[in-house]
Amino acid sequence: MSYSGLFKNPDKQILALQWVRKTNSFVRVIFTLLIFLVWIIDLGFPNQEIFPTHFLIYGIALFVLGQNYLYRLLFIYKDASRGRRQFEGFLIVFLHFLAAIQFGMFDSWALLQEYDAILTNILICLLFFIELSRMSLGVNKMAIHPAMIFILSFLLVIFIGTLLLMLPNSTVAGISWTDALFTSTSAVCVTGLIVVDTATVFTGMGKTIIMILFQIGGLGMMTFTSFFGFFFKGGQSLQSQLFLKDYINEDNISKIGSTLIKIMLFTLGFELLASGLIFVIIDPSLFSSTGERAYFALFHSVSAFCNAGFSTLTNGLYETGFRTEYHIHLILAISIIIGGIGFPVIVSYYQVAKRIGTNYYNRFTRKDSFYHHTPRTFNINTRLTTVTTFILLVVGFVTYWIFEEKNTLAGLEGYGKIVTAFFGSVTPRTAGFNTVDMTQLALPTVLIYLILMWIGASPGSTGGGLKTTTFAVAVLNALSIAKGKDRVEVFNRQIDPETVRKAFAVILLSFLVIGMGVFMVLFFNPELDILDVAFEVFSAFATVGLSLGITAKLTTGSKLVITLIMFLGRVGTLTVLVAFIRKTRSLRYKYPQETVFIS
Repeated sequence: MSYSGLFKNPDKQILALQWVRKTNSFVRVIFTLLIFLVWIIDLGFPNQEIFPTHFLIYGIALFVLGQNYLYRLLFIYKDASRGRRQFEGFLIVFLHFLAAIQFGMFDSWALLQEYDAILTNILICLLFFIELSRMSLGVNKMAIHPAMIFILSFLLVIFIGTLLLMLPNSTVAGISWTDALFTSTSAVCVTGLIVVDTATVFTGMGKTIIMILFQIGGLGMMTFTSFFGFFFKGGQSLQSQLFLKDYINEDNISKIGSTLIKIMLFTLGFELLASGLIFVIIDPSLFSSTGERAYFALFHSVSAFCNAGFSTLTNGLYETGFRTEYHIHLILAISIIIGGIGFPVIVSYYQVAKRIGTNYYNRFTRKDSFYHHTPRTFNINTRLTTVTTFILLVVGFVTYWIFEEKNTLAGLEGYGKIVTAFFGSVTPRTAGFNTVDMTQLALPTVLIYLILMWIGASPGSTGGGLKTTTFAVAVLNALSIAKGKDRVEVFNRQIDPETVRKAFAVILLSFLVIGMGVFMVLFFNPELDILDVAFEVFSAFATVGLSLGITAKLTTGSKLVITLIMFLGRVGTLTVLVAFIRKTRSLRYKYPQETVFIS
């Protein structure tokens, strides 16, 4: 755009252009937030008269945004790619069309009036995510530590979730702010602990809000918004890529965008696949309608992959009729494992499978008759995560089978017994679903669950807990010391000493948080059994969601304590310390070294 007619000085032309662009962005953000706010009020309150002019506000705001996007298309994105310009053009037409509907220009079109609300809802969600994603790409320009931004992103989602769950239309008969905060935190931190019955207290809108919260919480707010920002903006600056590489565990900066796309596509694709299988396999007689069955399948597939543990059933998967749906239990168990193993591991396996498949395809089609060696792409993180996960699953399966043979497995035979034992080894790994009565578990099983919950899922996954690699590094370090080695070695590789120090720091902090949590809950609820409280706190810290039945009995003080522990377990105690403690610069000195007696 040229401002030569207004300013002859080139510097003033540039300043004018910058001012117009900033004003354009400011107007777009303000009107998008206005539409979103009115939309929330419109959906959240049963009495539509609370905001009688919402149609007029919709119309004006949609028209202004349409003009705003038209300006962007004509001047800002005039040299953009064809796909980018087509997307902007689609938004312009859609915005003006919906604005005309709000002004009543198409009242005679009955069919259009029927789908008006659906189209408006889709567009408002799209606009909100576009603006939120664009703003997220500018977060790296703020003078805030990345760890603090990570923490604040979770706090922001929890706060918004709390407000949404307190809307009248979200619940059947209302909910207290404490319970709304607890539920929102449990969903965002993919824990699954509930102080109110999800099935009966929340409406369809409330359950959908919860599902969206644990979907965002499972992927991570920064990952979620960065993907949409990358998609809608068409790329990222080097500064943004450097900022994001730690969030998605990608060392290659040039692959940040492609990794984000792989994470999102794999997540959504796997969840849709699992929900489709559940929909087809589950007994239709358990539901009153096809829509209810489809919603059950989608809700539980997303909850399983995100390791959230939320269910639309009062007794979870132990509900009568559902407790014997062993095929469904197996699908959910596999979803839990895939979601909890970590995206870096999934991407690593994808790369190997792609290269092997390409080699065989080329040989089969005779494009290349020579064999090409597939280079080693399984790094130590992938191998250690896979082996540790496999060992924990086997140990959990065997111990559950042994200790529960005369308890929760009594009366089961064959396939049902195997699936129940397998599910019992998977669910304490931050999943939180229950296919048995948790209060009937044998004491040894409860103790094994404490250990499995404490270890949790893998780094870069949707789950929480100590993390499998942290536990593995600590065990390997202990074995190295016992063998008299001065370093930790595994798979013909040496583990970085800093990684070993971080592992033991995380372990120490986890015990401090868990110990303080048990103390505080017993302080607010002295009538509770210490084992039940310890199980609850371990479950909260590891973002598991399993309980021995005391969650609903917690007082307000105990609920706030468990809420804080769920948050610390999801974002990581070490992350919190790094965010608040100033990092020391490189030490230019060294004190004399001495020995401290350990044992």
